[in-house]
Amino acid sequence: MSSIGRPDPSVPFADLANANATPNSDKIPPIPFMRKARPYLILAPALLLTIGILIPFFISIYYSLTNYSFKYKDYSFVGLENWTQMLTDPSFWHSVWVTLQYAFFSTGVEMLLGIGIALMLNQDTRLSKALRMVLIFPLMIAPVIATLIWQLMTNNSVGVIAYALRSIGIDNFLWGADPKTAMFSVVLIDVWVNTPFVIVLVLAGLRSLPKAPFESAMVDGGSAWFTFKTLTLPMIKPLLLIALLFRIMISLQEFSIIFALTRGGPGDTLMSLPLTAYNEAFTYKELGTALPYMLILWVFIYILSYYLIRYWSRAQKNASGS
Repeated sequence: MSSIGRPDPSVPFADLANANATPNSDKIPPIPFMRKARPYLILAPALLLTIGILIPFFISIYYSLTNYSFKYKDYSFVGLENWTQMLTDPSFWHSVWVTLQYAFFSTGVEMLLGIGIALMLNQDTRLSKALRMVLIFPLMIAPVIATLIWQLMTNNSVGVIAYALRSIGIDNFLWGADPKTAMFSVVLIDVWVNTPFVIVLVLAGLRSLPKAPFESAMVDGGSAWFTFKTLTLPMIKPLLLIALLFRIMISLQEFSIIFALTRGGPGDTLMSLPLTAYNEAFTYKELGTALPYMLILWVFIYILSYYLIRYWSRAQKNASGS
């Protein structure tokens, strides 16, 4: 029998494989340097931003443990004295209460109005398209400028809102000058400025929803409330949580609207944590005393954001059906 094409049993199999292999086939070409560095280059901006955030943060923690003041050249380490003084000061707890009130009312009203208006604007009509453009205007105005506009409109002498109130029998409404109506006034301005942000997010979510489930619900005779409760709301819940997270974080640290309208007054009616920290740092020149107010506000925002993000993750999984 011919042995042509058969391997010689006396030659090891590994030697045959090496003999048949092409030269340098077992050498892997080196990876180019730019390909190796690509992940690090992509992450570099985020790393630099993180460093830029953490450096001032840790510097703030350090100076909060000192008696640093703009009035004196030297300062010394005082430990937790500033923190103890803050936590035992009744004005601190008043500032916390004002901050939480402002965040609760402004965010709550903005979310309710934003969802309702977005549902009404989710129609393909000429009026809804025109209103979508008009309702974006407040977002283009700086909060301080918006506050000045509202001060002019509510002026008892020349304000259009004051004139409209007089026409229905309400005369000399004090707005931010009265402790009873000061919170209402700043919340009203905040709602006017920031509700369009919620409208835009919710409307974007509504426009991106699939049409098939809603068509099936319509065929089955589902009411508008049933459709909203069982289909629309669960699907847009992740977007609602994102809007809630952004709005509550910003409202907790709101400074410009309150400062421009009343500067924390009348008296200390609207003296929130940011305004109290501002007064301690720039009115009384006590930076070491002011920093604990901002750091405790950071703690509040961090805890709230942590739980909202966890809840958002669960809502996103439920919305995707996973």
